[in-house]
Amino acid sequence: MKKLLFILLFSSLTFAKTNIVVTVLPQKIFVDKIGGDKVETSVMVLSGSSPHNYSPKPSQMLNVSRADIYFTIGVEFEEIWLEKFKNQNRELMVIDSSKGIKKNREAHHHELDPHVWVNPVNVKIIAQNIANSLIEKDRNNSKYYKENLKTFLIELDSLDLKIKNILEKTTKNSAFMVFHPSWGYFASQYGLRQIAVEVDGKEPKMRALVNLIKEAKKEKIRAIFAQPEFSDKSAQILAKSLDIKVIKASPLSENWSENLINLAKAIATKEP
Repeated sequence: MKKLLFILLFSSLTFAKTNIVVTVLPQKIFVDKIGGDKVETSVMVLSGSSPHNYSPKPSQMLNVSRADIYFTIGVEFEEIWLEKFKNQNRELMVIDSSKGIKKNREAHHHELDPHVWVNPVNVKIIAQNIANSLIEKDRNNSKYYKENLKTFLIELDSLDLKIKNILEKTTKNSAFMVFHPSWGYFASQYGLRQIAVEVDGKEPKMRALVNLIKEAKKEKIRAIFAQPEFSDKSAQILAKSLDIKVIKASPLSENWSENLINLAKAIATKEP
């Protein structure tokens, strides 16, 4: 009987997964790429919700109470809730998954831009941070995490190259228009500029819209990118005036890599 109990206990310890909580959906993709079947990952701010004003559900708070690691990314949601999470779970390891990434300041808000994951090169740093933390927490599976990290880094290099190839004929410093300035790291990586429609997080006034229309014509903007998390009223007005499309693209999307490729395709200079 004792032997059976020992076997059951050993098995439960051997196959127990590391419980992870992350703030945004792309982080879950990165954690799962490295953690594989050794982790159980839950997300706080789901696609379609804004990390600026999201409040966790009771089921999500329960996930926090059971979690081993919380990976932060630097969004506003964490400033409000992280201390509460730590108080709820004193054993929780809180790791900044963006550690080592040089963050830019947003043009309008003058705050650090948290959307670091829209650049595949930044994600390589995030992936390394995740792998280091998983290895620290679960040394028995360190080889597994290292192998998964190696594979994922190759995928990221391939994605970066694919985007560069798509944008190969696009003039350096070309501009694209967005409602919320979430794509700055993507723009800087590929020699582009994002022009934000919003003003201090709000819809622009009519005078500002007129100026944006003039700027869009001058820059030969082909599309306006709007996020499901924000109103696209201004984007639709601009698109109608310019006879261009409004493309829904969220940095919080589950289709993370596909999203970046589609963004590049919409911006790219087309063959004559």
